[in-house]
Amino acid sequence: MAAAMMEVGETRVIQAFHGKEEVKRHLQDLGFVQGEQIQVVGRNPGGMILLVKGVRVALNRGLAAQILVA
Repeated sequence: MAAAMMEVGETRVIQAFHGKEEVKRHLQDLGFVQGEQIQVVGRNPGGMILLVKGVRVALNRGLAAQILVA
């Protein structure tokens, strides 16, 4: 399931990434790495705020859709 489909308060573990290598690298630079837990702390029609490694990161839905979680 893509992280973009998660609900507020939901916590899941990152399994993999979709997309080009530069997008994967950008997400990893932000702290989104395989095996790390992420939690949705907020969302709106344009994007969402995710908590990863104790830091809140705002992502648009396109980038959040590149993150696969379980």
